[in-house]
Amino acid sequence: MAQIDPITLQVIGGALHSIAEQMGNVLYRMSYSSIIRESQDLGAGLFDTGYNTLCESDSTPMHIGSLPGYLRGIGKRIPNEAWKPGDCVIHNHPYEGASHSPDIAIVMPVFFEGELVGFSANTAHHVDIGAATPGLIIDVPDMYAEGMLMNALKLYDGGVRNEALWQFIADNTRVKSLVMGDLEAQIASAELGVRRFEELFAKYGKADVKAACDELMDYAERMLRAEIAKIPDGDYTAEGFLDDDGRNRGVHLPVKVTVKVRGDSVEVDTTGSSDQVPTCFNVPFEGSTNVACFFAFRALLLDTYTHDVDIPQNEGSFRPVKVTSPKGSIFNPSAPVAAEARFCQIQRLVDLIIKALAPVIPDKVTAGNAATLSFAAFSGVRPSGDYWVFLEVNEAAMGGRPTSDGPDTVEELMRNTRNNPLEDLGMHLPLICDRYEVRDDIAPGAGKFRGGQGVVKSQRFLTPGFMTHESDRQEDTPWGIFGGKEGAVGQLTVSNINRPDEVRNEPAKLSGLRVEAGDVISYYSPSGGGYGDPLERDPEKVLDDVLDGFVTPEAARVDYGVVLSRTDDGYDYGLDLEATEVLRAERRALA
Repeated sequence: MAQIDPITLQVIGGALHSIAEQMGNVLYRMSYSSIIRESQDLGAGLFDTGYNTLCESDSTPMHIGSLPGYLRGIGKRIPNEAWKPGDCVIHNHPYEGASHSPDIAIVMPVFFEGELVGFSANTAHHVDIGAATPGLIIDVPDMYAEGMLMNALKLYDGGVRNEALWQFIADNTRVKSLVMGDLEAQIASAELGVRRFEELFAKYGKADVKAACDELMDYAERMLRAEIAKIPDGDYTAEGFLDDDGRNRGVHLPVKVTVKVRGDSVEVDTTGSSDQVPTCFNVPFEGSTNVACFFAFRALLLDTYTHDVDIPQNEGSFRPVKVTSPKGSIFNPSAPVAAEARFCQIQRLVDLIIKALAPVIPDKVTAGNAATLSFAAFSGVRPSGDYWVFLEVNEAAMGGRPTSDGPDTVEELMRNTRNNPLEDLGMHLPLICDRYEVRDDIAPGAGKFRGGQGVVKSQRFLTPGFMTHESDRQEDTPWGIFGGKEGAVGQLTVSNINRPDEVRNEPAKLSGLRVEAGDVISYYSPSGGGYGDPLERDPEKVLDDVLDGFVTPEAARVDYGVVLSRTDDGYDYGLDLEATEVLRAERRALA
């Protein structure tokens, strides 16, 4: 391999990251649907001819880590020697590397001096691909009910537009203008990546660019291996469960994770987790299960803010991690079982990896996170006969951390998406947000550093419509750690503005629920567990939580041993530090 000087290496590394960021910016700024334009449910980057990630946009971690799987799936039908300049491939097959079918990838080859040198690719979540229910699906019999499945199809062949394929896609979605506009944005993003990568080769030469890419991947790998090597060898296990599969209510799905650390490598083994289920609540192995495990170790051990040096986001950080999931299990299903609703499971997979490793890396882990997803598809038919479809991702909370509280109302773990502005919702759709705030019906997990507090969001239909909801964790409570107390589970309710006293609880997963005008869907996200002994929490922080409405005065006494008294005006509370010290001493003596 050619050697490259350190300065040129850093310059090329910075250029690669800049290209990926530009690609992501073009994609979300040009998109039509709010799930991409506002939430930024996307990923973009450059790849070498071995399908290795060279750089990635700072967007949703799930997307970019999955793109090598898309490329490998495409490679089964289009080998490297078959690519031509001007080709543009669309791909979303869940059993050929895709993260799940709504995440459609656009891939374009990059040529320099007549030689294929890499790929420019992106992926984004599309609002509707013609599935059994608008926007999202839960209870369907197989992958064919997921909507359009496109396996390495050419939208452009040598620069010539495939009009039949474009027409096919337009004819098989409920929201043609959004989907076709988003595809155009993806193509523009990929074209930018092609152009910028070609310019990088022209400026620095093929040998130096390839050498830099190889060295940057090797560097990221060395950095992760060095961190893994600090963890004592051993097998570390954690278990939990998912509520149900969306059809068979009351039947929990076990999730078991064993993290096997050996030297500077690690294996994540999901043996013991549920068998695959008959709904779409399964996880594509290559495009989602693998990527969740890659993310977990990159986040735990290579976090940007815990290192003094920059560590590039590339294939090197995937290499030390092996993933094992038995075929036919929920984390490695067999076709043709559906596998579209897969995000709650991989959130829990990451959370359990954290729990398993907590005894040996206590300074890097959190207490139990919400570790789920609230993905809601609101839809209806306008008087014109046209569909409207809106996808919404709701926030949750993280568990307490070694030196700080868990963040409240945040897109935790693998999500990193943004919320959708309520003004945008009201301008374009027959929905009104009646409530959007921090939960006040429960307390977050108590601890030296408390868990994050969840969110509550209520959306009201102005016209009849439909609603599908993908979520979980209404039964398995986020765990506390090192003396911290557990958090709280989520909840989903349906009411009607004209009958406010009639409120019914619904399971986390709903498929094609018919609603009437005035129906209000309210989602309460889980809240995180606490980290450390609550009796060690700064009393001033407990007082702040009481004044913020997170904790009641009674809970301050019971959970934290903090005694409060009314202020002279009778409206607020103040600390009684002397009584607090006495109460805490009594509690410790009884422990």
